[in-house]
Amino acid sequence: MSSDNLKVIIVDDEPLARRGLRLRLENLGGVEVVAECGNGREAREQIQTLRPDVAFLDIQMPGVTGLELVQLLPKKDMPQIVFVTAYDQYAVEAFEVNAVDYVLKPIEEDRLALALQRVRDKLGSEHLAAEREKLLEAVADLTQETPEALEQKLAAGDFGNSSRYPEKIAIKDSGKITLVPARDIDWIDAAGDYMCVHANGETHVMRITMKELEQQLDPKVFQRIHRSTIVNLKRVREICAHINGEYHLVLNNGERLKMSRSYKNKVQHFI
Repeated sequence: MSSDNLKVIIVDDEPLARRGLRLRLENLGGVEVVAECGNGREAREQIQTLRPDVAFLDIQMPGVTGLELVQLLPKKDMPQIVFVTAYDQYAVEAFEVNAVDYVLKPIEEDRLALALQRVRDKLGSEHLAAEREKLLEAVADLTQETPEALEQKLAAGDFGNSSRYPEKIAIKDSGKITLVPARDIDWIDAAGDYMCVHANGETHVMRITMKELEQQLDPKVFQRIHRSTIVNLKRVREICAHINGEYHLVLNNGERLKMSRSYKNKVQHFI
């Protein structure tokens, strides 16, 4: 390997995702993949030992997420970070303005090449330390986790049972990003190209498709009951059947939602 090659570490809990990213990186050339890691504990150890130039971190991982891993890394050991995510709504704007790059799954080779070029451009920059500081501040604001709490999660090693679904949904509106805890969402309905997220008596509007938003929500808690409605199962108080085969769901707050006939098989989730 040439001394000019970028030393890369890949962190993703999905083996196929790690393999796919490695193949794309090697196909581009100019890189040396020095390690692949499937969880936060392993990744922190390898980063501190191998001192890679750049780490590709999956955002959504069981146990310690990619965001939380960044908070656990000493600034002196922190490589440049490229976040990897399937959700472009997951506050990627915040990462971008804080000197962080990101690539979306499925990863396109041209976009990956651009990320590597950005890493090369920043290496050796006299502003790199300040950029790392900005990154840490942005990530801390997003996760709202203390270092002590993260250390406990890392020590617990519960990497196989944690949910892969984000605990908070990032909603951008007028240049501001609001993080809404998923557990607080009562229901979601569509309004044209926008989704109305109803939580704790407030309505948040986000530009995303119903399918994309549905993929961010745990199906054990959230189910689609209409082509334009998703409901939090824990909020359903009553199920009212109608002679036409439809149902109406009554939520704890008194809201009534229509369940269309094509989704009536979802009734089993409420029983």
